[in-house]
Amino acid sequence: MATRKKATRKKSGRKYGKAAGKSVERAMKKRKKGTLRRGRGGKGGKVKSRKQAIAIGLSEARKKGAKVPRKRKSSGGRKKTGGRKKTGSRKKRSSKRK
Repeated sequence: MATRKKATRKKSGRKYGKAAGKSVERAMKKRKKGTLRRGRGGKGGKVKSRKQAIAIGLSEARKKGAKVPRKRKSSGGRKKTGGRKKTGSRKKRSSKRK
């Protein structure tokens, strides 16, 4: 008879601290009002995206030292495709002219 392992449950605490939640809430209110701006020091354009407002709020919370999980490592923007992109079927023109 094979022995079964007990399913161990991962302890789930709060991923984000209360301070982080408050800074995100503040950022969302600013976005709603139209005063939340992107870029370093808020010198860019207005933030329209909900996701971006959340990201700004979490970033501010990180700077203040609130409990926020680490940023995921990005792969540098867009995903890379497997090879060169083909742009349809084109015939090569011969360079000889009469």
